[in-house]
Amino acid sequence: MRQHIQFTCRGSQLVATIDDGRSATGLLIVSGGNELRSGAHRGMAKLAERLSRDGFPVFRFDRRGVGDSEGENGGFLSSAPDMAAAVAAFRETCPGLDRIVAFGNCDAATALALHHDPDDIAALLLANPWVIEDSHGMPPAAAIRRRYWERLKSPRKLWELATGRINLAKLWQGMAAARGRGQEGPLARAMAKALCNTNRPVTLILADRDSTAVAFEEAWKGPAFRDLHGGGRVRTIRIPTASHSFARPEDAEALYRAVRNMLHHISMG
Repeated sequence: MRQHIQFTCRGSQLVATIDDGRSATGLLIVSGGNELRSGAHRGMAKLAERLSRDGFPVFRFDRRGVGDSEGENGGFLSSAPDMAAAVAAFRETCPGLDRIVAFGNCDAATALALHHDPDDIAALLLANPWVIEDSHGMPPAAAIRRRYWERLKSPRKLWELATGRINLAKLWQGMAAARGRGQEGPLARAMAKALCNTNRPVTLILADRDSTAVAFEEAWKGPAFRDLHGGGRVRTIRIPTASHSFARPEDAEALYRAVRNMLHHISMG
């Protein structure tokens, strides 16, 4: 059963949707960017419906200034109070709830890493975390390098280059952009520090051809995240897709399985 509720965050009325479930383990979905709680192509609403049928309660909400919620939209870096209020509302509405797993895609994943309260959140599911400081309208350098490498493996593209069918000016422009280094700026370092300071299990869910995920993977290889490598607390699931929102049916299925498995794991713990 699906119900809609309102709760308060710093004087603003926020709107949420709950898909009921009998389990004492529930899922909190935090929306990325200015996306509504239903998600791109209603992906989060469909995910919530499936997990509810599996018995897990799911809480989705619009943060301040987004969708049906009141207030000023201050962006993902200011969303800590929204998430804390959502957790409290989730527990109040579902009094049998014992453990909460939190899921976010893109900057919602980064916000969860930065702002989650380990006393409230039992595990983190972070999809395609956003660590890009300033792309100047260009794809991240890591994504550009990945794209050029894929092209170089294509015999057809090599033939087009040899026969002059590829615009060399654009090629050199792209190669210059690809020389940029990984996205280990202040945001990536802050995220790494926050994850090092939490003792909660973390699952990274990466769309392996999505430019945001590619940029994160390059930052992940850097020194800021080094202490998180190994040890088993952080695991990575790669989904073979370029869809940032896991829009294709097979992508949505893979995302569902990853989230469901974590919920089962935490519920058995």
